[in-house]
Amino acid sequence: MSVLVFAESQNGHFKKVAKEAVTYAHKTAQIFGTECFALTLGKVENGGELGKYGAAKVYNISDAALNDFDSQVYAAIICEAAQKVEATVVILSHTSTGKSLLGRVAARLNAGSVAGVNSLPKIDGAFKVTKSVFSGKAIAEYEVTSAVKVLSLVGNEIPPEEVGAAVSVENLEVTVPSGRIEVKDVKRQQGETAPLPEAELVVSAGRGMKGPENWGIIEKLAKVMGATTACSRPVADSGWRPHHEHVGQTGIAIRPNLYLAVGISGAIQHLAGVNNSKVIVVVNKDPEAPFFKAADYGVVGDLFDVVPRLTEAVKRLKAKN
Repeated sequence: MSVLVFAESQNGHFKKVAKEAVTYAHKTAQIFGTECFALTLGKVENGGELGKYGAAKVYNISDAALNDFDSQVYAAIICEAAQKVEATVVILSHTSTGKSLLGRVAARLNAGSVAGVNSLPKIDGAFKVTKSVFSGKAIAEYEVTSAVKVLSLVGNEIPPEEVGAAVSVENLEVTVPSGRIEVKDVKRQQGETAPLPEAELVVSAGRGMKGPENWGIIEKLAKVMGATTACSRPVADSGWRPHHEHVGQTGIAIRPNLYLAVGISGAIQHLAGVNNSKVIVVVNKDPEAPFFKAADYGVVGDLFDVVPRLTEAVKRLKAKN
């Protein structure tokens, strides 16, 4: 009996979500009184560092064919690894990769699965976890009765915790099946800040900006804060900002520690993608804007006056610290 966590990597380096998932798997293993094992696929640097987050062992299958993601191949390997280490719980990250793996892994292991969990399991006669439902408006509790459970963990819910030391990376003998997908090229959005799904601080703006030529004040504020920029759907559809910055029900759903919305009215479709943010701050000149009902803090004022003042205030605060 053990807990197996698949730790995602990109270009040989671990994503933040991997460290969160290992921390979650370690805490889950403690609940069961067992050990947490981490699995990495493809070329990975410093895999043993996952031991700091609670992995008792780190396994790596370094076949070059695994450097590019193929959900069918990855799922087969994860399942074989889970069987070899006798895992009763398999943990994935609730990313695009984890979402494409969850169903395949669960089906192969004849396991019950819950996607997007946001709590550690409870064992009170049954295995139970919770997740957000109805676009974050409610929390549902799920009971999993199968012998093996497969879970995916949402980002920014369980912060990474260093609880141990680095461990050696071991090889695990598994069959690497031939993939049916040939990857010709991979293009990823590059930037100085964290990708939106992993960002802890997000500064977002909407049609209140009046045009793309005014976006400089948002970028300045985000840079001072160390935040990732985002936008509403109308802004992306108008070509003011790239579509990968669009957050909302039809864009990227995010869960940052702080979501600062500037000049966004707060339509229900936008709220559905951001209302799991831990703190929401709204800047809008319309005191009747729907977003204020969902906000933890609100500023009624002209964004072209408020945002530069906020930028300077953040600069002064950082200078003092």
